[in-house]
Amino acid sequence: MATYVILSTLTDEGRKTFKENPKRLLEVNKELTKMGVKVKEQYALLGPYDFVNIVEAPNNDAIMRVSIELGSRGTVQIMSLPAKPIDDFLALLKK
Repeated sequence: MATYVILSTLTDEGRKTFKENPKRLLEVNKELTKMGVKVKEQYALLGPYDFVNIVEAPNNDAIMRVSIELGSRGTVQIMSLPAKPIDDFLALLKK
């Protein structure tokens, strides 16, 4: 499984939905699981992004599916970034 960082920003509609039903966030996590993506860590943020999620997915296609599925609802804007553990990154430099 590969690691990804997902940065998300709620839209106006997303903030309204979240305020009315904060537990919706946990429901979305269950949807991700059904798409084969495991949420490892999740944080609320201050600044230009509202949330950061560290997830594991089998491949880029799974993350692209998540981005399209969630983004198509109009409640969130998503930026997905592949991430590599630093030890793996350092090993690449030794090759």
